[in-house]
This record gives sequence, structure tokens and C-alpha cells, in this order.
Amino acid sequence: MPYGKYQGKYLIDLPEYYVVWYHTKGFPKGKLGEMLQTVYELKVNGLEELIHNIKKAYPK
Repeated sequence: MPYGKYQGKYLIDLPEYYVVWYHTKGFPKGKLGEMLQTVYELKVNGLEELIHNIKKAYPK
């Protein structure tokens, strides 16, 4: 996340309530909004573990 309380966190690691709040408020325009919308879909459908597995397989 590029700004705010969760600055520096991966979008997938944002709390679900925060991503849902963005969904109800409206995602920002541009690339960040597209990525947050994707994270929302992953979380709502219970697929965030897929991303966590990728992070484990390919650490920094």
C-alpha cells in the first residue's frame, strides 16, 4: 500500500474489512484501484492463500 495506515504492506495483507470498505466507497482510479479490486475478489472468494503460497515460494 503506497499511503496511509497500511503504507508499505502488500495489498493482499490488508485487513478484509479495509478492502471491503474500499469496495463500498469506490476503488481509486488507475493501477492501484485495479489491484485493490483484484485483492477484494481474492479475499471474498477465499483465494488469498494462493498469493500467500506464491510469497512463500518466492521470498524477496
